[in-house]
Amino acid sequence: MILGIDIGGSTTKIVGFQDKKLIAPLNVSASDPVTSASGALGKFLDTNSIDLSQIDNIRITGVGASFIKSSLLGFKVEKVEEFLAAGHGGLYLSGLSKAIVVSMGTGTAYVKAHGKCVNHLGGTGVGGGTLTGLAKAILNVNDFNSIIELAKKGDISKVDLSVGDISDVDIGNLPTNITASNFGKMLDGASKNDIAAGIINMVFQTIGMLAIFAARAKKDKDIIITGNLVKVPQSKKTFDELSKLFNVNFHLPKHAQYSTAIGAAISKNLDRFL
Repeated sequence: MILGIDIGGSTTKIVGFQDKKLIAPLNVSASDPVTSASGALGKFLDTNSIDLSQIDNIRITGVGASFIKSSLLGFKVEKVEEFLAAGHGGLYLSGLSKAIVVSMGTGTAYVKAHGKCVNHLGGTGVGGGTLTGLAKAILNVNDFNSIIELAKKGDISKVDLSVGDISDVDIGNLPTNITASNFGKMLDGASKNDIAAGIINMVFQTIGMLAIFAARAKKDKDIIITGNLVKVPQSKKTFDELSKLFNVNFHLPKHAQYSTAIGAAISKNLDRFL
């Protein structure tokens, strides 16, 4: 059995593979990376009734991996470079052989993955941290789920300026309903719900457009979206709209939030998985 652990700043994700079969992944939160990683491993073993003696390899990645020196609960671990893990995990989950892989976390990273080869293209500071930070500053709401629920009843037409607000006809290939300026309208009567919807729309439009630019630069049409933000229900609508407008394919695979942990687990056995 091989385990992959993606250690974030406060949340750690863990997956397992046995005979190439993915064991149900899970995540835990804790105040520090070592506690989070140890808790994730312990919870995974207990939940799946697995003994540590059944584990062949534990491979770790993520920003918190640097705090794990050489072992976890007494078991020796291998470290995997995070961008490699993100790329390989994205290809595994999507079943594609090559694509642009977008890893959405506190910020957002972009990699080009082609088989075993993974190249880090760059990133943006716009991500989950942007979403929660703006919501706290503007709405005085910092609970992630509360922001999502507020946005479900929001109307972005009261916040965002659309092409239709400044033109009676389409501009080039841009339809009148497309955003011309995020928060460029901001009506006095805009509610908390409208503003929450506007924040989410801005974050995902920015992430999506940068992914499209990366895909064009690398002559790709497939973009795999991974990371915790895939759990935001409004994200799919934004990516679907961008797919149609710019003739690319956004893929949001099952278990996408565990992509980097999966990539870490399979990284040394790619011929078996990709």
